[in-house]
Amino acid sequence: MPDSMSEQLQRDMVCEGLLECFHGLKQLDKEIFQTLVNTDEPLTVDEIAEVVDRERSTAYRAVQRLLQAGFIQKEQVNYDQGGYYHVFKPSDPSKIADDMQRLLNDWYAKMGQLIQEFETKYENQDASAPSVEG
Repeated sequence: MPDSMSEQLQRDMVCEGLLECFHGLKQLDKEIFQTLVNTDEPLTVDEIAEVVDRERSTAYRAVQRLLQAGFIQKEQVNYDQGGYYHVFKPSDPSKIADDMQRLLNDWYAKMGQLIQEFETKYENQDASAPSVEG
């Protein structure tokens, strides 16, 4: 039986929440990423800013966050007469998923370590505490 639209939206919202939690992405970052996914050709920052109707500097900061998170890639385009400019395109979805899985595994290992440290610390305190039994 197919899922209802609200169930699909709830799953999408959870996924967006994960992107925010893992990478601190903002709404504009997600809009820009979606713009690049829906575009056949890589775009410059100026083109991105125009599509999302934001100042170039605002779009540039969002592009930098997406680059740092690994969601997009930067390519250099050379002019025939010299000089160059950069365009941006989405990264391979499987690479993004692998990176998020790696982050999750690292987080899980760190939480396991902290739980073990907590247990060790307070287990030792319990053993040295005087008994209250009469």
